[in-house]
Amino acid sequence: MSEIKIREARPEDGAAIWAMLEPVFRAGETYAIDRDITEADAVAYWTAAHCYIAELEGVPVGTFYIKRNQPGGGAHVCNCGYVTGPGAEGRGVARAMLGFSLDEAKRLGFRAMQYNFVLASNARAITTWQRAGFEIIGRIPEAFDHPKLGLIEALVMYRRL
Repeated sequence: MSEIKIREARPEDGAAIWAMLEPVFRAGETYAIDRDITEADAVAYWTAAHCYIAELEGVPVGTFYIKRNQPGGGAHVCNCGYVTGPGAEGRGVARAMLGFSLDEAKRLGFRAMQYNFVLASNARAITTWQRAGFEIIGRIPEAFDHPKLGLIEALVMYRRL
């Protein structure tokens, strides 16, 4: 199996980032993003902070960002978002991005990582995050109107770095 390489995103990666984000955002099943978001707005949102690309044999297979969770007194806690590209599921991409992001967040000076809105229906992500030491520290009932499941719970997950 080829090694997953992770690098910082570059301006010319916009189309590749959109190719990974579009199916996820359009499905509306994991991110609280308007399903009709434009390509320009989606790429601007995703790349507004530290943005990275995961590659297999030079082909983008995942992307993620690291940003401050809150300004001021909360700036020592980061937040991340991850998307695995179509067809790359089950190949270790999410685990590689998570591992890299934990190290990178620490290198950037963050002391903790928090996911603010993990949908309860996203069992694969919840299991991955818990295996990496994240705890569920809060539950928001009926926080997300899932297109197939209706109103579902969102979780707040946290880990010190």
